[in-house]
This record gives sequence, structure tokens and C-alpha cells, in this order.
Amino acid sequence: MCGNNMSVPLLADAVTVSGAERETAAVIFLHGLGDTGHSWADALSSIRLPYVKYICPHAPRIPVTLNMKMVMPSWFDLMGLTPDAPEDEAGIKKAAENIKAIIEHEMKNGIPPNRIILGGFSQGGALSLYTALTCQHQLAGIVALSCWLPLHKAFPQAANNGVNKDIAILQCHGEMDPMIPLRFGALTAEKLKSVVTPTKVQFKTYPGVMHSSCPQEMMAVKEFIEKLLPRI
Repeated sequence: MCGNNMSVPLLADAVTVSGAERETAAVIFLHGLGDTGHSWADALSSIRLPYVKYICPHAPRIPVTLNMKMVMPSWFDLMGLTPDAPEDEAGIKKAAENIKAIIEHEMKNGIPPNRIILGGFSQGGALSLYTALTCQHQLAGIVALSCWLPLHKAFPQAANNGVNKDIAILQCHGEMDPMIPLRFGALTAEKLKSVVTPTKVQFKTYPGVMHSSCPQEMMAVKEFIEKLLPRI
């Protein structure tokens, strides 16, 4: 895999916002159900740091049980959006391996894992949490927007030897979210505190915000990235 994107399926057509100067860090950001990497590439461009590379892959198009088996961009199948809904365990694990392949690719290109942040929104945020917590490399942090921890009953045991026990997590949630209720986000934050060092979990909520982002949230994301990925 000598720097060739073709060997990493998700990288071949991912939207990449390159740094304006030498890239010493990377943010891999995963979109939500039915979306593409373009919308988050645009959002991240507005808060970009010149030495950071932003990679926004597109999920494969698959039938989604939750949406009457309609085919749409989805990282894995979704059966429901409640803490006790059945989950697509095989699909989640396969998707996580595909994201880990992107991390490995960036490492081969000279960006160390402790200079990589994994993030996402909704289903993408869920996958970013699962992938980072089961990753064998020590990452810089996780940005988890309007989401949950998949296969939560498997944790903390599933956290790979505690490599990311001290990882910083920024979890944000709209208080009026009708899709993934705030309560689910709060339960996720509590669960995360049993997996990583509790003081490393920030849970920020935004009044009046539904299942979407807002300028205040994006500023929190920018500050989090700046703090964890300082210029070197």
C-alpha cells in the first residue's frame, strides 16, 4: 500500500480537503445516513487548519432496514434508533475495518496515529466511536456528533487492550433531536466514561438544535481539533 489510494476502497473517491501547507495531522470525518462526504467536507473547510488534511469518505450504498430496505449511503444496516434495538454486528465490524484501513494509509504516508482525529455525525459518529475505541493505534481524539456507541453492550471489553483508554472525546448533541433523542446521547456519554478516562469525555448540548449541527457546535469542534492537533 505504498501511498496508493486504490488499495483502500473508501479512499478512492473520498472528498479530501488538503492542507494549505505541509500536512502534519489528519481528521477523518464520517457523514450520516443517506448523506455523502461532500456536505461535511464543506462544513470542515469553514473551520480548517492549514496543516491538517480532512478526509470525508462516502459510505457504500446498501438497503437499510429502518427505511423499508431502501438503498442509500449507509455505513452499516440500521434496524432501529433506540438503545435496545437489534444491531448489524457484522456490518459495523466490517465498516470499522474499512475506516481503520484509512488510518493505516495515512500512517504509511507519514502522519502518526496520535496526530489523527476520527469523527462523524449521527451514524458516522457512531462508527467513529466504535472504530476508534477498537483501534490498535493510539489516536488523538474522537468527535462524536448527534450519535451513539454501537454494540455498547460489548464495551468496555471490546476496547482493544485499552490502547485508547486516555483518548479525548468531544460528544455534542442537539437538545431537540427527534431522531436520536438527547437521552440516548446522555446514556452514551455515561457509557463512554466506563470505557475511557471519565475526565476525557466532554458532552456538550445545544438548546433548540434538532438532528443537525450549529455554528456553536462547529466552533467547539474547531477548538477541540486545535487543542489536540497543535502546529508542529
